Amino acid sequence: MDFTTCDLFDADETLQSVSLQLLNLGGRARFSGPVRTIRCHRDNGLVKSVLNSPGAGAVLVVDGGGSLESALMGDMIAEAAVANGWGGVVINGAIRDRVAIAALDLGVKALGSNPRKSAKEGTGELDVPVAFGGVIFHPGAMLWSDEDGILVAQ
Repeated sequence: MDFTTCDLFDADETLQSVSLQLLNLGGRARFSGPVRTIRCHRDNGLVKSVLNSPGAGAVLVVDGGGSLESALMGDMIAEAAVANGWGGVVINGAIRDRVAIAALDLGVKALGSNPRKSAKEGTGELDVPVAFGGVIFHPGAMLWSDEDGILVAQ
């Protein structure tokens, strides 16, 4: 990917910048794509289902409410995301299997990690506006992420 979020913002100051300090946890530091969204709490059933479907370069933005009590994505779900062509995953919450995920060609940003599994009931909402870090993520918006942060064009 040939962009930096700093240069993108300098060229267009109307871009929204995510203020929440998420960690780069995937093997791809720079990623971009159209946004898909999930809102869920300690249940990754929807995350698993969506990342097991064709991604076409999209970025899945998951609002887990900032919970670090259990992981919303692990290595098997992340491997499915790679196999299905997802550009990246941004999680306002935790992941697990950090070492394995860091080796995958997938952009991943999250608050941190926790080895505890989440529920798998599939509760939550898909493709609805979600908000964190001072940004409202709308399905279909464009997202760019690199080592400096995340930008979103609405």
